[in-house]
Amino acid sequence: MPTDDLLLRDWTPRSQLRAAVTEVPTPAVECIDIHNHLGRWLSEDGDWIVPDVDALLAMMDARRVRTIVNLDGMSGEELEANLDRLDRAHPGRFLTFCQLDWSRLAEPDGAAALTAVLEDCARRGARGVKVWKNLGLTYTDADGSLLRPDDQRVVDILGRAGELGLPVLIHTADPIAFFEPLDANNERVDELGEMPEWWFGDSGRYPTFDTLLDAHARLVVACPGTTFVGAHFGCCAEDLDRVERLVEQAPNYHVDIAGRMAELGRQPRRTAAFIAAHSDRVLFGTDIYPAEDEQYRLHYRFLETADESFSYAPGADIPPQGRWAVSGLALPSDLLAGVYRDNAERVLGL
Repeated sequence: MPTDDLLLRDWTPRSQLRAAVTEVPTPAVECIDIHNHLGRWLSEDGDWIVPDVDALLAMMDARRVRTIVNLDGMSGEELEANLDRLDRAHPGRFLTFCQLDWSRLAEPDGAAALTAVLEDCARRGARGVKVWKNLGLTYTDADGSLLRPDDQRVVDILGRAGELGLPVLIHTADPIAFFEPLDANNERVDELGEMPEWWFGDSGRYPTFDTLLDAHARLVVACPGTTFVGAHFGCCAEDLDRVERLVEQAPNYHVDIAGRMAELGRQPRRTAAFIAAHSDRVLFGTDIYPAEDEQYRLHYRFLETADESFSYAPGADIPPQGRWAVSGLALPSDLLAGVYRDNAERVLGL
């Protein structure tokens, strides 16, 4: 085929690099997956993402996953359903977080109502709060303006979460490329072509990435009594200097690695240096749902080995989060226990 006629969508190169492949079937210590989805919130058919809990437990045992944090509890009866199916049926293996409907802030006395929902979730047994990216991108106030993560009502409610002993795992914005022009220079054009609703580059409709991350930081600093976990490596895995500034400013701030192997693995030395410098602030998580045996093995390889230039999405003709490979972090053994387990135990109060 003449290369002039080769379309990008048809270009699926196969690496000819003959590099080490290290199998890591189990982690150095048992692990806690701080970021996963086991409920019905993100399922395509409205049913449980994991249909067979016993099979999931068997896989967890084989991969030394002690506990998975389920972020899909929502509130009310949906929270009860998640707690019954997971936390109460299998104590210690699952911990379910609740979510709040921030659109209610547009209602009269919406903040008081959401605070009451939060307190009810705590009474029912929620172990934390998940805040999703729609806070800042889609939820609007009574006047039609977008609600920001640092809105004083949000600060007050999440401050109350801290008083209740509930950590907050928060996802603000999205990858930087999702806010850039959708053109030939966008490194995530494959992914955005598949998911056009993830593009937020319309400046007339959405805040900029920097605006959202600045609000994220102000929220964390305004709630010193609340433990925060910045999802996806502080929501800014492409700019670890920025993440590091907030970690250093806010003792209550942590990050998870969930869903960002692609970004972290293309800067393995910088990522490993960050973890070494802030070894008590980084938590293991996958955000792979349904939870898969292969993905846990891949994450252990990523964290523990010095393997170079391997796929972060085995089996995919086109890597979904950018056309590059990743390399392992080769974290020293004295850091792995904290990342895999100990930091999560402290954040979760275990």
